[in-house]
Amino acid sequence: MSRRLESARQILPLAWPVFIGQLAVLAYSTIDTLLVARHSALDLAALAVGSAVYTSVFVGLMGVVLAISPVAGQLFGARRMSEVGDSLHQAAWLALGLAVLGELVLWFPAPFLAISQVSPEVGAKVRDYLRMLGVALPAALLFTAYRGFNTAVSRPKAVMALQIGGLLLKFPASALLIGGFSLGPLQVPALGAVGCAMATALVMWSQLLIAVVVLRRDPFYREFGFASTGLHRPRKDTLVRLVKLGVPMGASVLIEVTGFTFMAIFIARLGMTPVAGHQLAANLVAMMFMLPLAQANACSTLVAQALGARDFAAARRLGWHGLEIALAIAFVLGAVVFTLRGQVLGLYTNDAAIIAAALPLLGWLWLFHVADAGQTLAAFVLRAHHIATAPMVIYALAIWGLGLGGGYWLAFGQHAEALPPSMQGAMGFWSAAAAGLTAAAIGLSVLLAMVHRRESPH
Repeated sequence: MSRRLESARQILPLAWPVFIGQLAVLAYSTIDTLLVARHSALDLAALAVGSAVYTSVFVGLMGVVLAISPVAGQLFGARRMSEVGDSLHQAAWLALGLAVLGELVLWFPAPFLAISQVSPEVGAKVRDYLRMLGVALPAALLFTAYRGFNTAVSRPKAVMALQIGGLLLKFPASALLIGGFSLGPLQVPALGAVGCAMATALVMWSQLLIAVVVLRRDPFYREFGFASTGLHRPRKDTLVRLVKLGVPMGASVLIEVTGFTFMAIFIARLGMTPVAGHQLAANLVAMMFMLPLAQANACSTLVAQALGARDFAAARRLGWHGLEIALAIAFVLGAVVFTLRGQVLGLYTNDAAIIAAALPLLGWLWLFHVADAGQTLAAFVLRAHHIATAPMVIYALAIWGLGLGGGYWLAFGQHAEALPPSMQGAMGFWSAAAAGLTAAAIGLSVLLAMVHRRESPH
């Protein structure tokens, strides 16, 4: 027990700023969901589909950029400071290159709209929403590099402060742009879901500009060589290292996220009310996920630094104890939210039809959240060991195969009508997703145990 307490004391100082910061980021979408839900059901349906598409694009690219965390973390543990600083420059080049790919998808979302089979009215709003988010994408990916770097060097509070500041800007900006406003001769019409995207673009670019100033002027970053002007020239060896680790990392994150976000696209076929109910349940689960995500970031940082310092015993201890602690906390949190699910959904909307659509989905929330915590911790610790390809395969089989594929079969298969109501429609997707996450958590935990056994002294 004392060893677990020691691990917890190391993880907590790094985890809580990440948790607060990520909660602030998630609050961006929560604010949008709450405001748009009170604006119109049409815009809420567009937000559900559009955010699913953008999340799939951004998170996949973000996963590649975040390869900087395990790379810079091991270099920081080895005290190779100039190389740590250069890794951020190279990650910035990588982020800019990936932004070009992301823009193509956001400006031409026809394949996603075809899959979702939304009405022309919803489709038009989704297109405008995604194109406005295209303005935000380059800044969001560059800020991701900044975030990953600060995580690697145990400075998450610098990121947290900017994320909280972004939240303070996001709320009034979204409120004004969604509902419209007039200020003297300036007349801005109600923009609905598109207003959410405009507010997000404003926040992302503001955060990035402040982050650049912080890197240049904060004495903490002086030893990393950020006082000089401009980006370093691209370095092939570092970029190859980032890409080699980042591509399977990004693919894993993309599989995980698309396995969930494509649920919204498929559920949209069932109508506006089911997809609106799914949007509320998805937002709630995403908010809960911020806690294990923060623990995973902190644990991965400590493991990477320990590996860089060649302290393999500490790396094993922190990795395994981090997983145990995350599962225990997720079990308790899942139980509390499941018990209060009716009251929680009432905070989102007063629309009885949307609440009725969302409430049954939360029946799987408890298992879903515990499994999500387990797979996240195991995956992040494996990335600290620079192991990403095998987890990618596990994700594909468990989340795409069992989760998304199983959910589609339950909801739209030939025998769907013969299934009990608790396994039909949106419920079919949620039950299969919970099973897929459970399989992923088990597979990744077994892989982590094998890595620890390999590094144990003989």
